[in-house]
Amino acid sequence: MTGNDSDPEPASEDSRLVSLTERLDRAEAAEAKRTDVKAGPETDANYKLGNRVLAELLGGIGGGALVGWTIDHFAGTEPWGLLAVLFLGVAVAFRNIFRIANIRPSKPD
Repeated sequence: MTGNDSDPEPASEDSRLVSLTERLDRAEAAEAKRTDVKAGPETDANYKLGNRVLAELLGGIGGGALVGWTIDHFAGTEPWGLLAVLFLGVAVAFRNIFRIANIRPSKPD
């Protein structure tokens, strides 16, 4: 083997690859920052509050429909008992949601 071989030097990198690697690192860091989950006590409290509001709404609708259907089934007043108690259940659910929304959060000491 002679010393005139024209093999590229393995230590030198293409500048485009270096630039691409740097851009990928910056993009990964930005994505990690964007999707970072900041779970704290306030996040947990908000999650619980959202679940409570959803339960009130679904409970009002489901409970009203069930009670209304039962009244209609035994009294033979289809569909008026169902409609009346369903709307009453929705109204009660919204009243409860408004009450939940108006509760002032406690101040930390």
